[in-house]
Amino acid sequence: MDLPLHKAALLCPPGVRTDAGVSAADVLECLEHDEWETALLLLEDLGDAHAHPPEFWSLLAGAARRMWLHSDAEWCEWRYCEARNGAVLAELRLMSPEAGGRTRPVPCRGVLRPMWDLGRRTPRGEPVLDIAVVWVEGRDPLEPGDRRPVRLLPLTFEHWRHLAPGDLITMHEMRPPAGTARVIEVVPPVAVPD
Repeated sequence: MDLPLHKAALLCPPGVRTDAGVSAADVLECLEHDEWETALLLLEDLGDAHAHPPEFWSLLAGAARRMWLHSDAEWCEWRYCEARNGAVLAELRLMSPEAGGRTRPVPCRGVLRPMWDLGRRTPRGEPVLDIAVVWVEGRDPLEPGDRRPVRLLPLTFEHWRHLAPGDLITMHEMRPPAGTARVIEVVPPVAVPD
């Protein structure tokens, strides 16, 4: 069972530690005692402490599936996609239904794939919209009129690379806009060594 987790721990650079001081050595110790779920959670934390390659997240997703930890598997699959394709972290504020926004909440786990106005324009001055999947942080859906941190998985990261922290982008599902998001961080794809 612990083979994928062991491989993932070996992908962690030696100096990487979580905010709590956990390292890959701590994960390997958990695996020696057959504490697989704890090892998985520690590896997820190590994944937040350092940019890991897609293979790292794929190993974690596979281990989570084998342990029937569906939420962890979904999360690690999402992070695999982020590592492979790049991501944008932002705070999304949905328009209220009274302002023409959506009437239903945005689901948490990467279901919604809206279009985004990133500031690019056609030669005639019309907005060029780009698609990104939305992962809402937290356990509850994002209600209309509320705001919450989100992770955006762009269909074409190159169109998003120019964004910087503080930039405002607009979410569209139809007219008028469904919400606005303030960019917190642009996370490029993780380079995989040859």
